[in-house]
Amino acid sequence: MSCGKKFAYVDVLSNPDIRAELPKYANWPTFPQLWVNGELVGGCDIITDMHQKGELKTLIDEVVPDEEA
Repeated sequence: MSCGKKFAYVDVLSNPDIRAELPKYANWPTFPQLWVNGELVGGCDIITDMHQKGELKTLIDEVVPDEEA
């Protein structure tokens, strides 16, 4: 991805239990949701805004170490 870091994801469309329960757990009703270190960062609008401002890359760089060559 454009962040250049490895990440994990969950396909909520193929996981109906997660799709049903995650919005309750997160207190966030919509998908997608970005979680970093177990904390909800936000949904699509927030993440898009953070990306445009360069804040998303900064956040990712702070929490995901560079891979060794």
